[in-house]
Amino acid sequence: MAEDNDRYRRGVGVMLLNRAGNVFVGARIDSTDEAWQMPQGGIDEGEHEDPWATALRELEEETGIPPHLVERVTTCAERLKYDLPDELRGKLWGGKWIGQDQDWYLARFLGTDADVHIATPHPEFREWKWIEPAQLPELIVPFKRDLYRRLLKEFADYL
Repeated sequence: MAEDNDRYRRGVGVMLLNRAGNVFVGARIDSTDEAWQMPQGGIDEGEHEDPWATALRELEEETGIPPHLVERVTTCAERLKYDLPDELRGKLWGGKWIGQDQDWYLARFLGTDADVHIATPHPEFREWKWIEPAQLPELIVPFKRDLYRRLLKEFADYL
């Protein structure tokens, strides 16, 4: 089992809520599909001790939102995994991982839409929007839908 766990990339994700209770989603710049996702990314070497700091870094890298405009609300009780579909396993991350094992955070956005800047030095999203939380599973790629449904249950008391 431990050997299989080594095949999952450690990562983080952020469900970011605005003042109206809507969730930030972005359309990936490298996808032609109409699949949206919440900000997420890998934990780099030396970041394993503080996944929240990684989440703030990833959020800023993907959205331009600085950490001082983000308030942590809660953390998912356990890490959540997803598996890549077979057709993507050899293409993403150099074929090293079969999926991700992620720490997820619910956070509140303290800024305004003018503080969102997806045209970052290494852009990941081509567009973004705020959506009702219940819309998340329908907008995400099929292989991440169960994870998003689980997050909605985990964070239900705060949504």
